[in-house]
Amino acid sequence: MSAPTDGRRDGGGEALCADGPLADLVGSGCTVPCVDGNERRAVELDQAASTQALPEVAARVAEALPWYSSVHRGAGFRSRRSTAAYEDARRAVLSFAGRDPDGPDIAILCRNATEAINHLAYRLRLEPSDVVVTTTVEHHANLLPWGRVARRRYVECDREGTFEVADVVAAIERGARPALLAVTGASNVTGWLPPIDDLIVAAHERGVPVVVDAAQLAPHRPLPRDAEFLVFSGHKLYAPFGSGALIGPRRAFETGDPFLAGGGAVDLVDLDEVVWSEPPEREEAGSPNVLGAVAMHAAIDVLGDIGWDRVRDHERTLARRLREGLAAIPGVTLLGPSVAGGADTLAVAAFTVDGMHHALTAARLSAEYGIAVRHGCFCAHPYVVRLLGLDAAAVATYRTEVMAGDHRGMPGAVRASAGLGTSPGDIDTLLAAVGALAGGEPAVVPYQQDRATGDFHPVTDAPGWSDAADGRGISCAGG
Repeated sequence: MSAPTDGRRDGGGEALCADGPLADLVGSGCTVPCVDGNERRAVELDQAASTQALPEVAARVAEALPWYSSVHRGAGFRSRRSTAAYEDARRAVLSFAGRDPDGPDIAILCRNATEAINHLAYRLRLEPSDVVVTTTVEHHANLLPWGRVARRRYVECDREGTFEVADVVAAIERGARPALLAVTGASNVTGWLPPIDDLIVAAHERGVPVVVDAAQLAPHRPLPRDAEFLVFSGHKLYAPFGSGALIGPRRAFETGDPFLAGGGAVDLVDLDEVVWSEPPEREEAGSPNVLGAVAMHAAIDVLGDIGWDRVRDHERTLARRLREGLAAIPGVTLLGPSVAGGADTLAVAAFTVDGMHHALTAARLSAEYGIAVRHGCFCAHPYVVRLLGLDAAAVATYRTEVMAGDHRGMPGAVRASAGLGTSPGDIDTLLAAVGALAGGEPAVVPYQQDRATGDFHPVTDAPGWSDAADGRGISCAGG
């Protein structure tokens, strides 16, 4: 594998297309080995999972490293400088979310959106009899934590994987008033954008606070200003250094025990007494991820410099090219909102290829074409089951197999997802490869499916593949 000498050029020195990416990312132009013995420029279309870092993010982290120290409690110059950088990042996160850094909301810096939702579920002190309205479109991170602390009432999606404001209103009004509406800002599977601002208004009109899972939304669109709570992750925001944010009103965290207990969250401790600090410090026990906060701040600055209009225009162009292109390939089924419907989506597309297991499609795209996609259920099992139209018998069959340790029949799809570092040419490369697979292009090498993971691996002695790990750690479908 080789890295480019110039982020604007591929491994062979050929300039990228004129209508290229909106931003170069660390590793742009790297080449990867393929099973035919050739190296190809890596086409990274798994941006909905994690993004590569912006160069400005990597530079900001490198600049901060010599001054890294513990924050808030050190008297040394490095500690003071790190503390200032950490608190500057907190203010930047609030501004990014459309909140006044000196206003009533706080930003709790944590690992990622999943941790943020678990944190919030604990801190809201819900009763088992309380109801949280959520939807069948959600990522597991916005389903499972609520089931631990309350009853869930679901908004069902239609065959295209969407719902309307009226469906959410009906769920809110079906029975006792819920304690919360928990809803995604953008689907990580289909890229569908629920009418989030209208949903927030409808919930507030009925006295229901809202938490928005903005993990998928944050890198692509402005965040909704009026939701009580927001969560997002740095690793999807071109800052893959292990940081995320939970934003909400200070009053929600002023009483009660914090999610984590330990140093940094307290004002006073005796053997039989603890006096917690004021938020947000009381919610961040232990040594915080200073470099992750610095990275997220840098990414926020770059997105601000680019501007949302440019981001939106770039990604709408990619979305149309991607979704219309896939829908036009014979033997390919595009999941989610129909192209004909003209729905506004992110540049994300989930699809299947007739007669080809989703895991084999993804494996061949990688091994033969150098294209990185994802396959499986994308940590959204209930949603994918609905998109695929599986009946109860089919679900029962694969459940029995999975419980026996056999993931080969696990249903799923292939997902291609784009971002700032994606060019229209990258989309065309994918479409040509998917067209070849759907058209019956023979595999370059045999593939073998792993029973424990359901993944396919090329049977080859090709460098970079013969010595690659094939254990559970690389499973794509497990989520």
